[in-house]
Amino acid sequence: MSNWRIGSINGALLAAYFIPVWGMIGYDIMFAPVHALYDQANVSAALFVSDHLQIAGMNLVRTAWLLALLRFAALAFFAVFLVMLCWPSTRKNGGCDEALGMALFIGSLISFACMIMASQVGETGALRLHATELMLMLGAAVVLVFDRPAERPLPTSDAALRALQIANN
Repeated sequence: MSNWRIGSINGALLAAYFIPVWGMIGYDIMFAPVHALYDQANVSAALFVSDHLQIAGMNLVRTAWLLALLRFAALAFFAVFLVMLCWPSTRKNGGCDEALGMALFIGSLISFACMIMASQVGETGALRLHATELMLMLGAAVVLVFDRPAERPLPTSDAALRALQIANN
């Protein structure tokens, strides 16, 4: 258990929340775009797009599919992070942090945009949901930035330094 960093544990917990929740939301949007767009998680985007941008009909369906595609992109990066987390060498040296960073970036972008849209249309329940998701992802990003992998000690003997120089050249 000594090779687990707090950023890895935090990312795994976030993935355990976002993969099923956003997966169900994206799945609903894929098969019933307009109906699923007016659910709690997407109502702010639906109202904003239909009221402020005057988009209706098939363009509303395309917007819903774009939202589902963005959510699935974040889920894909969370899934890649979880797969890479299974290898101890990758976990120790922070090789899985890029996938988690991309998932957090895409997810934060979606949550921030939906939060702004919810504040514009006056949906307080959706505003709370998106603000909570955004705070979860921003907190994980802060932990990811400050929880760097342990650095290897540099060799100090003369023979080890020569071997290191030979290997680098």
